[in-house]
Amino acid sequence: MDPISDMLIRIKNASLVAKEIVLVPHSKIKQEIANLMKEKGYLSSVEVRGRKSRKVLELAPVYGADGEAKLHDIKKISKPSKRVYKKSAELRPIKKGFGFSIVSTSKGLKTDESARREKVGGEILCEIW
Repeated sequence: MDPISDMLIRIKNASLVAKEIVLVPHSKIKQEIANLMKEKGYLSSVEVRGRKSRKVLELAPVYGADGEAKLHDIKKISKPSKRVYKKSAELRPIKKGFGFSIVSTSKGLKTDESARREKVGGEILCEIW
């Protein structure tokens, strides 16, 4: 199974049942994705716990005053069987600007907005709204 999609599905499922904390096995790319989600306000905290090979990411989804999760859905775009690449000019806002996509560029992971601003394209990992 794809470890990135596993992380995204864990976050989505936890936010649907209003869990306070999600534990995900650690990797650098997962940590970068979580940091981008924190920047955009979908996660309140991203912490690394454990030592060496037993590291886990402790993620806390954000909920509104009514208890509804800010995260509505996550869609994995690039899969191991089919990679999707786009140029910076082809990157479009997600859900009319209410969501964002994560792009793996030559300058690291970026949101679609920052990739357009820096005029770099790359592999579209996922869309979050």
